[in-house]
Amino acid sequence: MSTIKVNTIDNEGGAVDFPNKLTVRGNAIERTYTSSGTEPSSPSEGDFWYDTGNEVLKQYINSEFKTITTVIPPVVWYGSRALIFGGANASSANGLTDIDYYDIATTGNAADFGNLNVAQKETSAVSDGTRAVSMGFNSQSPNPSYIEYVTCATAANATATSFGITGGSHLTVNASASNGTYGYTMGGHRGGSPSTIIDYITIQSLSNATDHGDITYARYYTTGANDATLAVTYGGFDLPAYLANNNPISNIIDKFTMSTSGNATDFGDISSSLGLNTAGCGDLTRGVFAGGRSWNPQVFQNNIDYITFQSAGNSTDFGDLTVARGYGHAASDITKASFSGGQGGGNHYNIMDYVTIQTTGNATDHGDLTVGKHFAASTSGNAS
Repeated sequence: MSTIKVNTIDNEGGAVDFPNKLTVRGNAIERTYTSSGTEPSSPSEGDFWYDTGNEVLKQYINSEFKTITTVIPPVVWYGSRALIFGGANASSANGLTDIDYYDIATTGNAADFGNLNVAQKETSAVSDGTRAVSMGFNSQSPNPSYIEYVTCATAANATATSFGITGGSHLTVNASASNGTYGYTMGGHRGGSPSTIIDYITIQSLSNATDHGDITYARYYTTGANDATLAVTYGGFDLPAYLANNNPISNIIDKFTMSTSGNATDFGDISSSLGLNTAGCGDLTRGVFAGGRSWNPQVFQNNIDYITFQSAGNSTDFGDLTVARGYGHAASDITKASFSGGQGGGNHYNIMDYVTIQTTGNATDHGDLTVGKHFAASTSGNAS
């Protein structure tokens, strides 16, 4: 066996060019890099292609381009700061003005952020990372919808606004989702009548909501979660079933594409058969839903289920909460899901649990809210 060692190669003091590429065993050492939305023609073994349409880097291996890394776009609808708006408990049945906040990534108790202008309960909230909006309900107000917002990084009282008021936004106990630009409300009820409405607002614009479409079946006490493109509604209360003396807890999971107006379609079913008063959130791939109660007998549960957003199908068991409860609140920092508050067995809990979204297992204690409550709105945003 021969060995060739060369320290330098030059062309009379200049660079050495290989016009037909230097090859070893027929493979080019030089690698071509292409950035485009279409696949390069006539690639060579080892060539790189950044697919701008899907934001992934690929390499030509064994006669085909294989994805070697995924470029994850900035995630602006999550944040490390959880915000809990309003709610209710035994001493404030018509709603609270409290706003709690805490760091999702670090265990510890919640602190006071400020106050809402009007006591709210049975609410939903959305965020674009900078601004968090509480789309609230107040049982004592002539107009039951009351829209308020805060700047996530600055602890202060909320700012009241009339934006977002449409037929859909007057609803209560509805689900919510956000893609970082728009905030969505889904389902809910007004005066006991369940709704199919999907509305959306532009979070940074003080303007009224716009109709997006409808969920597949009218229900309230439903829960929302989303990834970058897809929003889902999870379960809810089926009034016609209740009036027919049947189990009114819906096992329906719907989905819709947030960027395109249109109606929702079927995603799958809730495997645990619990879809009433759950708390839901997620990350870029997975949605997690915790708590709830059975109907007959009416027993609060500690179930945590999950779905994979881009793979329609039934939910799967994830683990258990530390304490069985329903009517709770959820927020995510894209790594952890935090489940706070809730009601069960006559108690209004101040408990905060968390799970790591990509690792199934039981929840761990995170800390306590400033006060025990349920029926609050929750979301997350950036702390700075």
